[in-house]
Amino acid sequence: MDRAALRRALAGLVACVAGCLAASGAHAEGRLQRGQASYMLHCSGCHLPDASGKPAAGIPDMRLTIPQLLRTPAGRAFLVQVPGTSGSALTDAQIADLMNWMLPALIGQRDVAPYTTQEVTRYRNDRLDDVAAHRAAILSGR
Repeated sequence: MDRAALRRALAGLVACVAGCLAASGAHAEGRLQRGQASYMLHCSGCHLPDASGKPAAGIPDMRLTIPQLLRTPAGRAFLVQVPGTSGSALTDAQIADLMNWMLPALIGQRDVAPYTTQEVTRYRNDRLDDVAAHRAAILSGR
């Protein structure tokens, strides 16, 4: 292959990689937008648009409790297992998008590994019997 042909091939490869990266970024942005829409439609009625909840009515301020829950694998699972999430009409992929938008946008947690659809499926299939007791046990370190 001569130099001109090699340059054209490399230029094509660079263009292909750039296109793939742009598409991936657009796809990720779309997932975040869908996550935000899911939160507003399915969660903000009780947890409020800013995630402050209604503690006096037993709806925790997610801005305070989620960072504590994310300290343990059980707490990470709990966020999907709570009835409002696990029993919702959202698909597992939609719940993953919701969590992946909510953690940085509302809670400020940017260093958390993204939820995957497979992870949500696994957690969602493991239902909780006593939600309040389970949350209390996680938060107390038991």
